[in-house]
Amino acid sequence: MKVVLFCGGRGTRMRSELPGGDMPKPMQIVGPRPLVWHVMRYYAHFGHNEFILCLGYGAQHIKDFFLNYRETASNDFVLRDGKVELLSTDISDWSISLVDTGLDSPIGERLRRVRDHLDGEEMFLANYADVLTDAPLSEMIDRFAATDAGASMMVVPPNNTFHVVELGEGSMVGGITPVSELPLWMNGGFFVLRQEIFDHIPEGGDLVADGCAELAKHGRLLAYPHSGYWRPSDTFNQRLELDRAWARGDRPWALWESRQ
Repeated sequence: MKVVLFCGGRGTRMRSELPGGDMPKPMQIVGPRPLVWHVMRYYAHFGHNEFILCLGYGAQHIKDFFLNYRETASNDFVLRDGKVELLSTDISDWSISLVDTGLDSPIGERLRRVRDHLDGEEMFLANYADVLTDAPLSEMIDRFAATDAGASMMVVPPNNTFHVVELGEGSMVGGITPVSELPLWMNGGFFVLRQEIFDHIPEGGDLVADGCAELAKHGRLLAYPHSGYWRPSDTFNQRLELDRAWARGDRPWALWESRQ
C-alpha cells in the first residue's frame, strides 16, 4: 500500500532548532534521525515502503535529507580498504515521491494534489508524519478492509493532564476527573483511506473537518481505538521527551528494532 505523509506544515508550536527558523516539524530530530524517518520506518516494518511526501514549508530540508542520505548514521558497517560495507540498510528498498503541494495548503488540499500518484490504489495510508505509535498497523488495515467504509481513523484516549470539573448548584464542585479517564477519543493521526475520500474534500478543504466529517455523517467512517503507546510531537518539549526516550532505550514505536 502507498503511504501519503503530510510534511508541509510550519509547526508553529515547535521551536525551530535551525538558524532562520524554516525547519518543518517532520524534520525535527529524535535520536539519530528526523521524525519523518521514524514514521517511515514504522510503515516499512509492516511492508509498506512506497511513500508520497506532500511538501510545503521548508521543503528543501526534506529534499536535502533524502538526496544526501547517510546509511552509516543508523546502521552498522565495516570500513575496509577505504570502502564502506553496510551490514544493514534503512531505505534501500523504499520508493519516495517528493511532491510540492503548496506552501500553506490545508491537509485535504495536499492530499488532493497527490491524487494522480494514487491511481490504481483502491486503498492507501495517510499520516501527519509527526506522531509515533506501536499500534498494530496490519490489524488496523484488515479491520478496515473487511468493511465498505470510506475511511478509517485511529483514535486514542486524550493524553493531556487537564482535569474536568463538574459544577453543581451554587457553583460548588461536585467532582474532578482527569481528561484521560473520560470516555472520550481523539484523532490519532493514522488513516486508512479509500478513493471515496476525494469525493468529500473540496478545493482547499481539510482531510478531517471536511472529508472524514462528511463520511461520518453517512456512517462511513470507521474508528480504530488504540490504547497503547502513542506520542505526538506538536511542541518542542514533546519532541525533546521523545529524543530523551530514544537515548535511554525507551522507544516502543521502533518496532523494526525487534525484527533486527
